[in-house]
Amino acid sequence: MSNLWLPFTQMRGASPRNFVRGAGNYLIDADGRSVFDATSSIWTILHGHGRPELIEAITLQAERLDHSTLLGATHARAEELAERLCTRLGLARAFFSGDGASAVEAALKMAVQYWRRHGKPERNRFVRLSHGYHGDTVGAMSVSDIAVFKGAYGDLMFASIPYAATGEQLLREDLAAVIVEPRVQAAAGLRAVPDDVYALLGRLSGDGPLVIVDEIATGFGRTGTWFAFEGLGLQPDIVCVGKGLTGGVLALSATVVTQNVFDSFLGEYQEMRQFFHGHSFAGSPIACAAALASLAILETEDWETRVLRLGAALDDELRPLHGHELVRDVRRCGLMCGVELAAEKIASHHPMSVGWDVADRLYERGQFTRPIGDTIQLVPPLSSSEREIRDFARALCETVSELSCI
Repeated sequence: MSNLWLPFTQMRGASPRNFVRGAGNYLIDADGRSVFDATSSIWTILHGHGRPELIEAITLQAERLDHSTLLGATHARAEELAERLCTRLGLARAFFSGDGASAVEAALKMAVQYWRRHGKPERNRFVRLSHGYHGDTVGAMSVSDIAVFKGAYGDLMFASIPYAATGEQLLREDLAAVIVEPRVQAAAGLRAVPDDVYALLGRLSGDGPLVIVDEIATGFGRTGTWFAFEGLGLQPDIVCVGKGLTGGVLALSATVVTQNVFDSFLGEYQEMRQFFHGHSFAGSPIACAAALASLAILETEDWETRVLRLGAALDDELRPLHGHELVRDVRRCGLMCGVELAAEKIASHHPMSVGWDVADRLYERGQFTRPIGDTIQLVPPLSSSEREIRDFARALCETVSELSCI
């Protein structure tokens, strides 16, 4: 590992997990240990590792067309995937990128350019939720609200406006868009957002700011519905998806928009109204083929019932942690669950944190997770079994019971 630099990792003294194989809902490390992938490899894997339908789709597409650009060109897999996404989301056009932050960057630039095309260049500000996170590129950081992720880069970013329940910010004449994570703020420690926070956004008029919904972590069944914004009364102008889009096996994201947003970029060539944004590997044929195979699985399997059953089993097993003196909170939405430790009450000699102490102990019990601060997360593949969910929860309860109070 002498030349490798890991993301979000202090490299001095780092001893990272080393995985050599994936099988079903498990990862196998270099020592031959099989561990449950309790974070879906950071909220990506939907159907388990090595899913045959995805492997077959990737292989066949690589043999037929491995890559071609979307800059003034097209291919069948991208066209089919765009149609499927737009139909599912009730929107009109899909713009492909490679990762979630890139999808958000595209959304922000679309929103600013949208208002310029409508003769209102002053509308270039953004409102965001408290505790929000939308990625690590400059624009995405600017509309995020977690200091540890963005604090070092203040000189690069633009200021965004925190959203308040009264909604007075929504009346600002310089506002381009509001960006929200629906129901769950994953990077904030699987923080649940009350439904009423979104109520005012569902009543915005056509003259108001655009609504951008970031479904990168929550989309494709994680919260128990196809998309977490369903049932919130939101009518988004732009939806960003990624992570689970390909079943989690290849990098692909999409910024999906209404016809109204798309139309604002149409004009004669000399007007230069086109969207000046794009990436070399956006809409990779192989990634699109994987996404289509993943959508086919979601459309044929009864994962909604499974998520309900697994959620109920998880609630049952985690009941001992509610009110536990060393646990601050237990929160769950669908299969996105966070157990926040009361770290200030826990005696630990771990060189990093109490959260990492618990994660390391869980690894010894065959459970692979990564803490978010003091929060232990469980965001498993939709393909998980009830036994796997119960085993993780029991291992966590046992681990917490081993901890000592200060």
